[in-house]
Amino acid sequence: MKTIKGPAIFLAQFAGDEAPFNSLDAIAGWAAGLGYKGVQMPSWDARLFDLTKASESKDYCDEVKGTLAAHGLELTELSTHLQGQLVAVHPAYDDAFDGFAAPEVRGDPKARQAWAVDQMMRAAKASANLGLTAHATFSGALAWPYLYPWPQRPAGLVETAFDELAKRWRPILDAFDSAGVDVCYEIHPGEDLHDGVTFEMFLERVGNHPRCNMLYDPSHYVLQALDYLDHIDIYHERIKIFHVKDAELNPTGRQGVYGGYQSWVDRAGRFRSLGDGQVDFSSIFSKLTGYDYDGWAVLEWECCLKHPEDGAREGAMFIEDHIIRVTEKAFDDFADGGTDEAANRRMLGIG
Repeated sequence: MKTIKGPAIFLAQFAGDEAPFNSLDAIAGWAAGLGYKGVQMPSWDARLFDLTKASESKDYCDEVKGTLAAHGLELTELSTHLQGQLVAVHPAYDDAFDGFAAPEVRGDPKARQAWAVDQMMRAAKASANLGLTAHATFSGALAWPYLYPWPQRPAGLVETAFDELAKRWRPILDAFDSAGVDVCYEIHPGEDLHDGVTFEMFLERVGNHPRCNMLYDPSHYVLQALDYLDHIDIYHERIKIFHVKDAELNPTGRQGVYGGYQSWVDRAGRFRSLGDGQVDFSSIFSKLTGYDYDGWAVLEWECCLKHPEDGAREGAMFIEDHIIRVTEKAFDDFADGGTDEAANRRMLGIG
């Protein structure tokens, strides 16, 4: 067995224009001061990271790693959640997602998609230059507006959507394969890959590609009423990144999973800081450890109530307390009788 690495923190929700969140050196010092040992990097935030430079210059990548190392930190993975989303956008969401793209391609869906694909290709090169082995992203979505089968979906609609999604991602997966990096799709509502069934539909269409893997975040399963522990049993071989995020689902006579268009604080299902929700993290860490998950445990802070800095401070200790240092010996070794093959055969009556 292997010990999970951590604690680490995803920087996306913390980067800002005020110190210490406005530069890599400053935010690294802040994270290290809270007890974190790794950071997951949002590749789109120019205040912290330059994806183009990282894809073209190993010297720049060495500088990034050096800045983190000066604070005792490692880079766990790059994230392209925003760019991955733009690989596949249904027209209904064109305006909503346009802000994720570079200014020069906004308002032009074809140019925006081409930009997103180029970003993904650069992320593969950057990850290789940084010596990383896994990458966090979203799949994007073409079929999501048709999630609920009313009106009745025409025959072949979903299949066509997933065929197209796989067609768009296959060259990207091949690029990451050449770079030696796993693409880990966050299984997430709003993406076409939002549960195990949809992941399998996509995986089949990309030919069971070895680089097609999962980012496991139990909070999104709580909000879908999906068994997040059984999910580990089924997909542990494909889980390469772990977001440690809490959530709760408290349905009432007025609302359930869909939330009634309410704000996060008024929804039956909502994200919470670690330890404030319903996720059984003790069982999750036990299962992942038992399956030899040797990646990082990365805090992704999202909470509708608690201040992010409090969530980050508490999260470091929470993860630290849940990481299981694996044993190198069996608990009953003291009772070892020291038998040999001959003794074994006598005990079985076959000597």
